[in-house]
Amino acid sequence: MVISFSAVSQEGQPTIFTEMGKGPGLFSDIGKKAKDLLTKDYNYDHKFTVTTYSETGLAFTSTGLKKGESFLGDLKTEYKYQNATVDVKVDTNSTISTNITLDQFVPHAKTVFSFKIPDQKSGKVDLQYLHDNVGLSSSIGLTPTPIAEFSAALGTGEYSLGGELAFDTASGAFTKYSAGVGVSKPEFSAAVILTDKGDTVKASYIHLVNPVTKTTVAAEITHKISKNENTFTVGSSHFVDHLTTMKTRVNNQGKLGALLQHEWRPKSLITISGEVDTKALDKNAKIGLALALKP
Repeated sequence: MVISFSAVSQEGQPTIFTEMGKGPGLFSDIGKKAKDLLTKDYNYDHKFTVTTYSETGLAFTSTGLKKGESFLGDLKTEYKYQNATVDVKVDTNSTISTNITLDQFVPHAKTVFSFKIPDQKSGKVDLQYLHDNVGLSSSIGLTPTPIAEFSAALGTGEYSLGGELAFDTASGAFTKYSAGVGVSKPEFSAAVILTDKGDTVKASYIHLVNPVTKTTVAAEITHKISKNENTFTVGSSHFVDHLTTMKTRVNNQGKLGALLQHEWRPKSLITISGEVDTKALDKNAKIGLALALKP
């Protein structure tokens, strides 16, 4: 089982309970709010990101990541023209990743064509369709025997029911299938998902406790049926001021984490996070730092 508590932020930083849309969204959106509170922005490495913009509309993003004794980096270039976006990223492994996105090429639809060089089997096409009562997403690899994925969500902005599956054309077998239901209100959101081919049940809940301080609590519970195992995480988050958010979490394995994020200038964030194993206090705590700079 997994249980967590966390909070939202006010203007200048991302919020959890934004205005609800007209449709159910995608299947991947079911339970996403609680999951984000548990995991988003927690980082135990050292990450530095700088984004700049040219007069022609090009966006350049440089990222450096120190992970243990290794250093990884990449440079991403993004260009937008009308409803089309092209981004190309080159990393320290000499891999070139390219995404071409066509938004609203037909009403309510978006297509993404992606591939990596030199990986000749990485080509893929994704299609998304969002409407008032349905959200569809599909993906298929551009290979002779691709893996095809499809998901659907039906409902409204408040209630959603959906599922997803993946089919490997090489083996002729389903590699993934899941189903879930979600409820989303201005003050709370709840979801139950059956995943891992029916072997795992996840339940999540998130609630806006104090609208003044934007304090939110959330919970996610996971049960592994085949092993009869439960995992849970509990935590809290508090909006210190309109530029600073603080979160904490602890799971049933005794790992305690904390996070402090401050927007020191518009769109530029510094995040410090750490984790300590309360069942092994002789081990060193994990400390992470992330700095994102935008003009």
